[in-house]
Amino acid sequence: MSRPTNLQGTMEDLIKVFHRYSAREGDKYKLNKKELKNLLQDELSDFLAGPSDSAVVEKIMCDLDENKDGEVDFQEFVVLVAALTVACNEFFVNSIRPQHDV
Repeated sequence: MSRPTNLQGTMEDLIKVFHRYSAREGDKYKLNKKELKNLLQDELSDFLAGPSDSAVVEKIMCDLDENKDGEVDFQEFVVLVAALTVACNEFFVNSIRPQHDV
């Protein structure tokens, strides 16, 4: 088997990270609030303000839980990762774009 490309490796890593947290308790294919909080604290604390704050976790859970089942499945989780990636890209692009005097 050939070595995965960077993007393929990143996709595999994303899947592995999700399941590392979702498998801890309850439904192994979904993140409950505690698992989501642990994932946010461990994996995304540099990108999110207050991942240990219960109100922040509650807001993120509510925003991601599209089907309102009280848990976040992989598809719902990917929405968060995509939004953070877009925000990081905008920051990166803006920080390297030369500033011109107006």
